[in-house]
Amino acid sequence: MHINDIDLNLLRVFDAVYRLRSVSRAAEAVGLTQPAASHALTRLRLLVRDALFVRAPGGVQPTPRADELAPVVREALAQLERVLTAAQVFDPAKSQRTLRFHMSDIGEGSFLPPLMAELSRVAPGMRLETFQLDPGQIADALDAGRLDLAMGFLPGVTGTRSQPLFEDRYVVVLRAGHPLAQGAVAGRAAPRLMARLEYVVVRGHSESTRILALLRLEQRIRLVTEHFLVTPSLVRTSDLAVLMPRNIARGFAAQGDFAMLEPRLPHQDFLVSMHWSARAETDPVNRWLRELMVRTSRVAPAFAP
Repeated sequence: MHINDIDLNLLRVFDAVYRLRSVSRAAEAVGLTQPAASHALTRLRLLVRDALFVRAPGGVQPTPRADELAPVVREALAQLERVLTAAQVFDPAKSQRTLRFHMSDIGEGSFLPPLMAELSRVAPGMRLETFQLDPGQIADALDAGRLDLAMGFLPGVTGTRSQPLFEDRYVVVLRAGHPLAQGAVAGRAAPRLMARLEYVVVRGHSESTRILALLRLEQRIRLVTEHFLVTPSLVRTSDLAVLMPRNIARGFAAQGDFAMLEPRLPHQDFLVSMHWSARAETDPVNRWLRELMVRTSRVAPAFAP
């Protein structure tokens, strides 16, 4: 006998007959007709080369070989059922799982505060790790299970499932006392205004650099930095300007030290989306996680510097 010859249904029938001591009652228990159950039992008898059950008053009695097989078969079926049930039912309150997201530092500032607050409430045992991958690596990382979700404006990411979370647009942030901020009106004389500013850009946020290139203002870039979190203090203490998403800029402007301008810019509007692997489409954990992100993204606060 080879394991490849075993049909799971044969073991289900065997287990039912052993427990119920009746082929007819076993057939009813597993949802088969009595002839189908008898046929399954015959196949298993041929495979193990043993009668397994003999006729007895009121039903059947197991052979010694059946007694030997029964506890092993029952545990195997029970373990398989536990695994399959766990794959269908996910209880976040009991989970100790580590979640892995792709997020930029801007995304962390927007998404993580409401997300962590919700996780502490509904899934206190879960952990979260964030990574910043090159766009070309994200789809493979999702497919391989190294990432659960990728969040952000990721137009270069293809071959994934995705869902838009919210719309945003790029704006310009200056210090409140900047001479060009006085009396500026969104959209008015935008080319002249933009051409008079000097900029700080963040290396990992290439879209702002792309917009300046489309405006032919690369020569107005005075500083390229690695991290977004340094930009508030740079802008606050200099005449440098920074392009950033409006939802983030509102957090800056709320501090009172910054002015937010909305000139007309190329490729200004964009969608922040959530990406996941098609392999995880029906996974209960990933599905729950996507629903959680949709809820928390609706209440994500403006980023505060």
